[in-house]
Amino acid sequence: MSEVRRVTTGAPWEDTFGYSRAVELPNGLVLVSGCTSIVDGEIAGGGPYEQTVNAFNVAFAALEQLGLGRDDVVRTRLYLTHARDVDDVGRAHKELFDSVRPAASMLIVSGLVDPSLVVEVEVEAYRGGSPA
Repeated sequence: MSEVRRVTTGAPWEDTFGYSRAVELPNGLVLVSGCTSIVDGEIAGGGPYEQTVNAFNVAFAALEQLGLGRDDVVRTRLYLTHARDVDDVGRAHKELFDSVRPAASMLIVSGLVDPSLVVEVEVEAYRGGSPA
């Protein structure tokens, strides 16, 4: 691969704010923008556990467009609006990544773009072999 590849999903914010859902660099590193539990313009799933699973599913869909999957994830970042949600968010992360064991960070932030959202995730993946 000799150039940067970009993935868009059609989310309105991509055009409004000028970003891609995912970017693959020539060295095989893939950066996935912050993902929340917003699906088709609506918040999917109510609690922190459900929102975490839904947010990661948004990220996984972007990775799939590049021929990658959960096993290619090398780093995750989780942004939570409440420390009380650490256990639920951590449980979701463990269920999704227990066999992968990426490097991970969990940070408490003052808020997200919608007050109903309690978690946002970022994912980095790595294509170790040849491009698909």
